[in-house]
Amino acid sequence: MTRPVTLFTGQWADLTLEALAEKASAWGFDGLELACWGDHFEVDKALEDDAYVQGRWDILNKYGLQCFAISSHLVGQCVCDPIDTRHKGVLPARLWGDGDPEGVRQRAAEEIKRTAQAAKLFGVDVVNGFTGSAVWHMLYFFPPTGQEDIDAGYRDFADRWLPILEIYQQEGIKYALEVHPTEIAYDIVTAHRALAAVDHHPSFGFNFDPSHLIHQFVDPVAFVDEFADRIFHVHVKDSRVQLTGRSSILSSHLDFGDPRRGWDFVSPGRGDVRWDPIIRALNRANYDGPLSIEWEDSGMDREYGAPEALAMVRQQDFTPSAVAFDAAFKSE
Repeated sequence: MTRPVTLFTGQWADLTLEALAEKASAWGFDGLELACWGDHFEVDKALEDDAYVQGRWDILNKYGLQCFAISSHLVGQCVCDPIDTRHKGVLPARLWGDGDPEGVRQRAAEEIKRTAQAAKLFGVDVVNGFTGSAVWHMLYFFPPTGQEDIDAGYRDFADRWLPILEIYQQEGIKYALEVHPTEIAYDIVTAHRALAAVDHHPSFGFNFDPSHLIHQFVDPVAFVDEFADRIFHVHVKDSRVQLTGRSSILSSHLDFGDPRRGWDFVSPGRGDVRWDPIIRALNRANYDGPLSIEWEDSGMDREYGAPEALAMVRQQDFTPSAVAFDAAFKSE
């Protein structure tokens, strides 16, 4: 079960799809996970013009690349978030509109529904993304915060996402939330809470990304084992904890790449994520989908890092054994 290795295009959206496809193919990637921003995959164009969808595949096919998922993290974030000026920077003008927060949330929700339809037209069955959260800002319980406040946030999530998930089920598409700080699910406990909020809807699961767990001191293997049947997609990304006695795990409002941070993302294989136990856990979970490298490292050139990460994944991924190693010891 050697899994295909893809490259998530979100951090490469400054390049055209063709320019990136040429690079990824030369590096040896099996495919691309297309971000729904930049020119990589535009939902409105996919729904309006059959030739657009074919054109995306023409580029991928030209370079011998596959696609298993598209990703709408930026729009998904705006479905449940308290909207502010930061969100204007990640949304197209047609979704931002006049910036009225509830209007933005409603337009984002409709776009996420349309993304399921676009994914079906494109021929993939997974959309990765975020959900946003009405309660992430309540992470620290002061001013005094009760569970009724948190419960209200999970009801808000369910109210906004259940109608979306019904469309996904109708279209045969799964929505894979990337469990992540700022989302309704950011660790094991909140992932269970999110699943319960939407009554374990069959179209809702997770894009497993260990980099967002490791700096919270959550064991990524425990997450895989806990949610084996809900892992719809996998990101390969790494982070490194760098607590010095002066740095904070909350990162002190410092930019990524600032050495004073208490943790930061690094190129896969160079951080604190242990990949062998994760591959074994994915094997136990019978996950046979892509391993999609989401490359982020402020201290390394990406065109050096992406092929290096690919080589690491190729070396770490392996097919589980079909026999007991000591079976040959038995006499006939």
